[in-house]
Amino acid sequence: MPELREMMVDQLKDAFSAEKQAIQALRRAMRKVSEPQLKQGLEAHVAQSEEQRDRVEQALDKLGARPGRKVCEAMRGLAEEAQHELEEYEKGPVLDLVIVAAQQRIEHYEIAAYGTMVELSKAMGEKEIADLLAKTLDEEKAQDGLLTEVTRSAILPAALEMEQAA
Repeated sequence: MPELREMMVDQLKDAFSAEKQAIQALRRAMRKVSEPQLKQGLEAHVAQSEEQRDRVEQALDKLGARPGRKVCEAMRGLAEEAQHELEEYEKGPVLDLVIVAAQQRIEHYEIAAYGTMVELSKAMGEKEIADLLAKTLDEEKAQDGLLTEVTRSAILPAALEMEQAA
């Protein structure tokens, strides 16, 4: 299984980089958020993402590897797109929607990546790694759901109200 192990290490290094970039993107977005529920959720997700990054590092350690300097190009693109969008709108409900859309794209990328790594680590007999990554996968799915809920309950009604008043 040397080739699969090498692939797993590479995927974990990519995930480590992705988490670091996602944390930076979250922090930038939080400065522009106007909806209190969204801001609170993003603040909590920063702390959670830091734990997720640490879990990835633990998984790498179990495989005898270090994160290294690998850069997740997909997350770089998602983060850059999110940054450009932050600059296009004024603070308010529409910008909050833009932030949610960007964050959900990031969450969906992470869900795909962690889902693959969980199954690969299970197949390789790496139960501890699978358990670490499955916890992160569950958290990413839950975050996606929370973003949808705050959009439905608070952000969309505020954006629609603003639109009708204009």
